[in-house]
Formats: sequence, C-alpha cells, structure tokens
Amino acid sequence: MPQLIIPLHPLTPEQRLLAIIANEIRSGKLLLYPSDTSMALGCALRNKHAIERIRRIRRDEDTKFMTFLCPSLSNLADYAHVSNRAYRIMRRLVPGPFTFILPATKAVPSYAHDPKRRTVGIRIPAALIPRSILEVVGEPIISISAKSADGTELLSPDDAVEELGSYVDCAVTIQHYSWHTEPLFAGPSTVLDLTDEEPHIVRRGAEIERVEQLLRAEYPSLEF
Repeated sequence: MPQLIIPLHPLTPEQRLLAIIANEIRSGKLLLYPSDTSMALGCALRNKHAIERIRRIRRDEDTKFMTFLCPSLSNLADYAHVSNRAYRIMRRLVPGPFTFILPATKAVPSYAHDPKRRTVGIRIPAALIPRSILEVVGEPIISISAKSADGTELLSPDDAVEELGSYVDCAVTIQHYSWHTEPLFAGPSTVLDLTDEEPHIVRRGAEIERVEQLLRAEYPSLEF
C-alpha cells in the first residue's frame, strides 16, 4: 500500500485534502490519482526522479514523451509552441479529454519530451478532481494512464490502489456515495497531432465526434 491514501469528495473536493496532495507533488512524491480519462500516475513536470519511476512502472522506453495536464490555455505558450491554427482548434475543444501533440519549448525538460521530435502531449481536463488538483498545485502534472500487469487501463480507484499502490507514495481515491452515478472517467483521450500545417488524428478516443466535426469545418478537404 502507498504511504498515504487520500479519498476526495466527487463533487466538492476538500481544500484541506487538496493542499496535502499539492504538498506531496511539490515535495517530489509519485502520485496515483483520478485524471479525466482513467486512473493515472503523476508527478510534477520537472520531477526527473519520479518520471523515471513512472517509466519503470509502465515499462516505457525513455524515448516516449510524457503527457501532462495544464489547468488552462493561459500559460500554454510556456510549454509548447502553438501556431494560430493550432490555438484556434484547441480553444474550441478545451477543456476535455483531448491530448494535443505540440512542439515543446525549452521549459519542458528533455526527459519529459520526445527527444527526436521534441514534442509533448498536453491535455486540459474538464473533470473536477484533476482540475481542482491542478489549481492548487499551480503547475503542470504528468498524467500517464495507470495500467494493470496485462496492460488494461485501471478505471476503478480501489483496483488501481490494489494493483499499483505499493509503487507510489500517495494515492488519491474517490469517496463512495450511492447517489453519485456519473461515470468517473471519459475513457482514452482522443490524440490530435498539431505539429504540422494540417492536424492529424493519432488516436480516436473520447468525444471523437466533436473533433471530427470541428476539423471538417476548419479543413473541408482533410481526410480522416
């Protein structure tokens, strides 16, 4: 089990608990938490040691870029080069379960971006809990799907703690209430590559219909 388990209210996350989570992240701890798309492994963007731990847990190659969450578009230019066309697309879609691949700026450490393409994956979540954590932390948070040994994404906080709790320092779960029947997660994000003149759908995931509708309007000749 992790050193610390913090259950948050699904609709009104307690500020006292959010402050504890933020302190854990700022102090270099590795987190298991509910993102917008699934349970996720996370840490501060500039925490090299924790990112290396995530790669070992996920068995990812060092060349795989890290996806991270931002609270809004307001400081996006600090972390990615965003063309006017890319910004126009993102503004129409965020917040939501969409991962945007963009050229990284020098503010993104080398161990968190693709070393060949110098790209990063950025998502601005609509889900309440990750947004609340981001607002308190005040900086981007790494978000990599938590998976079981057979590669299945973990969509239950309790199952995720049982499977991966011993590998992390802090686990954020969700308090159980019979009246809370909303789905916890949107499912795998739709991944949109915005590094070229024309956008490219890398993965068809959550709310893909919104993306396709927008791209058809913006790029009538674009083939899907």
